[in-house]
Amino acid sequence: MPTDTRVKICGLRDQAGIDGAVAAGANYVGFVFFPKSPRHVTIEQAAALVPHVPVGVAKVGLFVNPDNAQLDATLDAAPLDIIQLHGSESPERVTEVRARYGLPVMKAIGIADESDLTAIDVYAQVADQLLVDTKPSKNADRPGGNGDAFDWTLIAKRRWAVPWMLAGGLTQDNVAQAIATTGAQQIDLSSGVETAPGVKSAKLMQDFIAAARA
Repeated sequence: MPTDTRVKICGLRDQAGIDGAVAAGANYVGFVFFPKSPRHVTIEQAAALVPHVPVGVAKVGLFVNPDNAQLDATLDAAPLDIIQLHGSESPERVTEVRARYGLPVMKAIGIADESDLTAIDVYAQVADQLLVDTKPSKNADRPGGNGDAFDWTLIAKRRWAVPWMLAGGLTQDNVAQAIATTGAQQIDLSSGVETAPGVKSAKLMQDFIAAARA
């Protein structure tokens, strides 16, 4: 198993969470700009937190079907390194966001069965990175962060033209199997290192990243 697995801790809401993620060795830290999420941060909160992320750790903003006004206001107040689009944004919208802001765009794609894999190939043509996540159930009110895993064998050893991350229901107990099954070199998680929704544990983050790189 690779010892250089890159890890993104998403849904950080306070300085302690950022410090814990960085100390554990996270390569990316994610801020959720989606009000329905228990991990949501306001623009003002993010503006106070972003300057404390050390150089070398990428700051990712998660947005769900954002309009330009939301992106303008957020990026003006809280400079980010990567825009993560986690809604139903079209390939054309991904291209538009990349061009407008000059930042890398990571597009999340939900997977439930083999029919969902086509979208990965489509978005690999326009996004800088992909995030392969569990497709939410029809009655879910959030597009991610629900703590559910999908059938990893659907993407076993598949490769795309751009870097990608595996997400969805990952914990320190299953991350080694997830990496072995999929060949993922990047991992994204949120609920798997929490003691309560939106409350990150420094120990769980440390244990998870150690397990991912074991």
